[in-house]
Amino acid sequence: MRKKICFTLFFCSLFFLQAAAQIYNELDDVIVANRSNKKTNLTKFLDAKKWNNLFPNRFHISKYPDSNFANTPKKDFYSFDAFVKAAKLFPIFLGDGNEATQRRELAAFLANISHETNGGWDEAPGGIYRWGLYFVKENGYPNSKFKYADTSKKKWMPVLGKSYHGRGPMQLSWNYNYGQFSEAYFGDKNVLLNNPDLLTNDAVLCFASAIWFWVRDQYPKPSCHDIMAGQWEPSPKDIAGGRGLGFGTVVNVINGGLECGENHSEKTKYRYGFYQYFCNFLKIDQGPNAECSSQKPFGY
Repeated sequence: MRKKICFTLFFCSLFFLQAAAQIYNELDDVIVANRSNKKTNLTKFLDAKKWNNLFPNRFHISKYPDSNFANTPKKDFYSFDAFVKAAKLFPIFLGDGNEATQRRELAAFLANISHETNGGWDEAPGGIYRWGLYFVKENGYPNSKFKYADTSKKKWMPVLGKSYHGRGPMQLSWNYNYGQFSEAYFGDKNVLLNNPDLLTNDAVLCFASAIWFWVRDQYPKPSCHDIMAGQWEPSPKDIAGGRGLGFGTVVNVINGGLECGENHSEKTKYRYGFYQYFCNFLKIDQGPNAECSSQKPFGY
């Protein structure tokens, strides 16, 4: 089984390796958890039954369990209830545009969290696209010596002995992402800088990390939400680089250096495949610019 689960988190680590090269701009908009909000458009499109159908092999409830957690009590960590609670904290998620736009954004979000945590393979039972949310942390940890600690980000200094490897649906990585998300969620950067493992102990916090990453600008890139919701206006440089509104530009934001342009990885087809899968499920077309093979990565 372990040999079958081959390419999943390879993309996760590369995604955040690319993120390390981004210029952090402290003037970016700050997105914080809104604990007073009680609604989310997520429940217009999904319920627990549909969720269970979409993710039958999610973390620790699959018939093919992750051997890293063989001796731990089984629990439904990636539950629909936890996802809904996290979505309410960031009402901008699925909060813009008409219903078609919101369906397309949801398909894009589910596609990316599924690809980042996919535990399947081409001949996997039920098909590869039913294996999203299989992993809760980056494959290979805690044995890897790579700690994702960037000491050049003075405001978000890593804590000695802590590892900021990929965790959660969007595989949040690097100390500066943990510190910024910790401020957004707890109002204190040190909570997750001191204890990054909280992300895999609290399901709502875990889902919230993915939604926060989705709705937050990543200078000089727009947020994935703004792209899918039509809130982003491409600059002349973006237009010249082939970047426009659509799923392809979301892929560019997440991992453009490896998955966009002429020399993109062949594994990108699975990210596109997940998007088509969830668009079909949500009964919505993919929209324009669904791929980034003709786009230049951001910064070019």
